[in-house]
Parts: sequence; C-alpha cells; structure tokens
Amino acid sequence: MKIKNIKIWSADLGNTKPYTIAFKTVDEVWNAFVEITLDNGITGIGAANPSEYVTGESFEQCTEALQEKNIQFLVGRDIRELNQLTFEVWQKLPKNPAARAALDIALYDAFTKHLDVPLVKYLGQKIKSLPTSNTIGIKDVAETLKEAKEYGDRGFTILKVKLGKDLEEDIERMVKLRETFGKKFVIRIDANQGYDSAQTIEFYNRTKALDIELIEQPLKAKAIEETRQLPAEIRKVIAADESLLSPQNALELVKPPLATGIFNIKLMKCGGVSQAIKIADIAQHAGVDLFWGCNDESIVSITAALHVAFASSNTKYIDLDGSLDLAKDEVTGGFILKDGVMYCSDKPGLGVERI
Repeated sequence: MKIKNIKIWSADLGNTKPYTIAFKTVDEVWNAFVEITLDNGITGIGAANPSEYVTGESFEQCTEALQEKNIQFLVGRDIRELNQLTFEVWQKLPKNPAARAALDIALYDAFTKHLDVPLVKYLGQKIKSLPTSNTIGIKDVAETLKEAKEYGDRGFTILKVKLGKDLEEDIERMVKLRETFGKKFVIRIDANQGYDSAQTIEFYNRTKALDIELIEQPLKAKAIEETRQLPAEIRKVIAADESLLSPQNALELVKPPLATGIFNIKLMKCGGVSQAIKIADIAQHAGVDLFWGCNDESIVSITAALHVAFASSNTKYIDLDGSLDLAKDEVTGGFILKDGVMYCSDKPGLGVERI
C-alpha cells in the first residue's frame, strides 16, 4: 500500500457572492489541491486555502511549501504508517499549516479508502448531524436583514454575523435582526478581535436579552490574560479563534481559570485532521465545547472538518459554510446538506470524487 505519486495543483473556485475588504473586492477563491495515488490505484485528495491574516501563511507560501522537493519524502512510503506520515508532515512544514492540512487530509482520505470506511467511522462517529451557520459579513442594517432573509429562505436556521468595527452599529444590527425575525434564527457573532474588555462586557450586557448564542474572538489574539479576567458568564460563551492555532495554544487557553468556554477549530489554522484531533482531545478533558469553522474552502477540506467534528463528543457548533458560495469546485460528493443541516456520507474516505 505504498504511495506511488503525488500531484499538486491550484484552482480559482470563484465566488458567487463577492465581498469587499479594505476597498478591495474579493471574487477569486484560490485553493491548492493535493492528490495522492497509491500503488493499487486508490487516491486520496486534500485541499488548502490559508488565511494569511490569521496564521501568516500566504497562498503563495502555501503552494511553495507543496513543491515536489518538500513532499517527495512521502513517495514510496506505506499509507498504513498514517500516524508517522502525518507526524513527518508536521515536522517538515512547521510554518505552513494550510499546506500541512492539504497533505494531512489527502493521507487520511487515502488511508480510510484503503480501509473501505468513511473517515468519520475510522475516527469514531459520535454525532450524526448538526445544523451549520451561514455567515453575514460586516454590512449595514438593511443589507444584514436582506441576507438573513435569503439564508432563511434557503433553509438555514443559524446566522453568524461579523461585527467589531463599531459597537453601536453592531448592537443595532442585533436588535434589528431580532425585531425582524423573532426567534427564527439562532444568532452567533464574530467580533474578529474588534473589541477591548470594556466593549465586550458592554456588548454582552446590552444584547443579553437578544439570546446571542456565542461571541467569537472579541479580544486580540494575544490578549489571553485579559480574556481570563472577563466575568465567568461571558467567558463561557466566548469562542477562541485567532487565539487558537495549535495544541500548544489549546493548553495555554485551558489553564485555570478557563480563558474561553468554546474552541473554534479550523483545519487551515492547525494543520489538518491530526492536529485538530489533538486540540479536540485537550478541549474534551478541560470541559471546553467545540465550534468547527473554515475559510473559503473546497468541498474537500470542508468535508474533512465535518468528519473530525462528528468524531468529537464535545462538538456543539459547526460553521462549515465555506464551500456554499463557490462558483465551482474540483470535486463532487463529500458532505450532505439538507435544510441547513450537515451529514457525513457513508462512502469510504471523504466520499469525494474528482470532476
């Protein structure tokens, strides 16, 4: 069961909902792909879309890390050495979590296809299905309400709303969402490091009656001690995102008192399935809930994240909408989405096929 060859390529998957950041319209969604072929013809596929803002890894650095000279060590190796192979990937590409994730996902896909079981079954399935949130960016009230209605019409029941630029506007958007839609939606918010401690407390107190489910990364990524000093009832509903890039970060966050009651795990931040499992285990032992997120990603890596999420008993939330607005993809299959609820398929590996 040896690895015969590895193919690497990049593709712009496009965006059916271009968005603007810093006066720039984003309508390109570049993903890097890895396809591992075994000597018996079995293939495994992985994908990556790094977030340079979060991890410091640009797309160019990701594809550079995936050049043949850096991954040739895997060719000729036995796929049944999965744990050793993923360890060596982690060792050789320490500064490229998304590149590692692409290789890591492809290795897990090939290995579980060899076993003829879905990845989630190999890992140990704890959860059958969960509703995913769909994300609304930083917009004015009218645009927020318009997009919320669109998601509701498509069957989604959970919104994740990006905030953090202006506290008063942020609160107004929350109030108007509840006034307009009542309890139709569960609402989560992502402040993207936009608040200080006082603003976080003010936002929490002024929106408490609006039943906000969780608050993602309100303080700066490095502000762990400041986060620990927030009232316990607020820390319980805070999800660490940019603060959580690795198992080492997880160990820091769970030191008493718990900095946050929720961990947001993204394969592109931590380096794939193998590292996500380590973070999930730390969270479970510390009594921290899990919230699985993503970037603008191919079905490949979104599906991988879903399989790991459903193998973790403390998974409570998923925000795996990153492939839903892509104009195209390199694969079909993968996760199943029905009325905003996600399921894993029963096909071997990730259950995806090249187009």
